[in-house]
Amino acid sequence: MRIIVVVAAGLGLAGCSSFSMPDMFKSTPPSATIQLESLPTGAEARASSGETCKTPCSLSVAAVENLSVAFSLPKYQPETVPVQIIRDPSSPGSVVVDPNPVYAELQPALPTKKGAKAAPKAKKPRPAPAAAEPAEPNSPFPPPPSR
Repeated sequence: MRIIVVVAAGLGLAGCSSFSMPDMFKSTPPSATIQLESLPTGAEARASSGETCKTPCSLSVAAVENLSVAFSLPKYQPETVPVQIIRDPSSPGSVVVDPNPVYAELQPALPTKKGAKAAPKAKKPRPAPAAAEPAEPNSPFPPPPSR
């Protein structure tokens, strides 16, 4: 009988060592679902909290703080959209996401010309040659031709 009591007490104490009172009162942060859309579709949407998906899609994120969503697609300029998390004071576990759905209209990237030569530099005009002075009257050389 003593053995059973000792074993039961040992198991009870071992169970207490893995149980932490402060952890019991911690609440998990509320989560929010964000709808993500883009034009064109198929863009990669990456939340600043790390979650990713291809549009159109939805992400479930921890509603701890405001975040941003970056949209990217090859041959298009990336776009980042800020997202606000609004807590409802009347209901502590309830949050609202603004905007929802998060929408991005991606613009085509400017084409890059590979191997294109730089535009030639404009040549500076040469100054006009100075007019020759007339020969002196006693010069053995003839006067220059006039133009």
